[in-house]
Amino acid sequence: MTSVVLNGVTALSHLGVIRAAGPEAANFLNGQLTQDFALLGASEARLAALCTAKGRMIASFIGIRPEPERVLLAVSRDILAVTLKRLSMFVLRAKVKLSDASEEFALYGLAGTALTANGVDAGAVPGRCSQIGDANVVSLYPSDGIPRAFWIAPAGSAAPEGAALDPALWQWSEVRSGIVTLSTPIVETFVPQMLNYESVGGVNFKKGCYPGQEVVARSQFRGTLKRRTYLVQADAPIAAGQEVFAANDPEQPVGTVAQAAPAPGGGSAALISIQIAALDAGGLRAGAPDGPALTVEPLPYPLLEDI
Repeated sequence: MTSVVLNGVTALSHLGVIRAAGPEAANFLNGQLTQDFALLGASEARLAALCTAKGRMIASFIGIRPEPERVLLAVSRDILAVTLKRLSMFVLRAKVKLSDASEEFALYGLAGTALTANGVDAGAVPGRCSQIGDANVVSLYPSDGIPRAFWIAPAGSAAPEGAALDPALWQWSEVRSGIVTLSTPIVETFVPQMLNYESVGGVNFKKGCYPGQEVVARSQFRGTLKRRTYLVQADAPIAAGQEVFAANDPEQPVGTVAQAAPAPGGGSAALISIQIAALDAGGLRAGAPDGPALTVEPLPYPLLEDI
């Protein structure tokens, strides 16, 4: 991997915000998403997914609860509208109002020394949420050991201080962090564990029910999970949604590219969800049996075998 200085601040224009407001906002989301929002405090953030009844992920979120009756969900803009419509179908008589609040907030990504320059604890564990002025700041998983944070503040607030960071470099750091953000090409493709969500705090197996819970739980506790997400590099461009093939079985795909970004030194970095057996077989290629070769690298976090 090319040595890169990941440092600075970038606007996250690819993300939007869904707001849930009302006395039952947290409880409503608790019954819809894979993580516990009923017990979410102001100093925490939640990585969570919305699933179909078959346990397939429709969207992923970073969720915070800055006030007892207000929850904010950061989600990829390309799926925000359909996600909001889906969630709204289940509101019924719940005392909660869901809305697209994207234009009311400014979202930034911070990396490296930009964290300490803005008063963010660079050593905070992922999922820690801090209040800095008008902003809520979530500590993210690092990228190659470089601390990163997600900054959400009311539109018109002062931007965080720091050198400008190329948005493409931020996208690359997202891939290198090992955390997949769901986008259009992979909607309804994966059960959360296929993206390692149970290993990075995206699934709570002790909370109440939600759509797809039985499938997600069965995958975890009955040993039926046969796919995982792995970090790879390629010498050519690759994209989310492309199929992945293995040398020992070129006739059929063994997985899917979940997220990809151009690497600073050329080529691509990607997160691929593939059959565990295919990882052991090796010879992985993206897009076609003779497509770009994929080199597997260690994940930046351990995979949990038992909960």
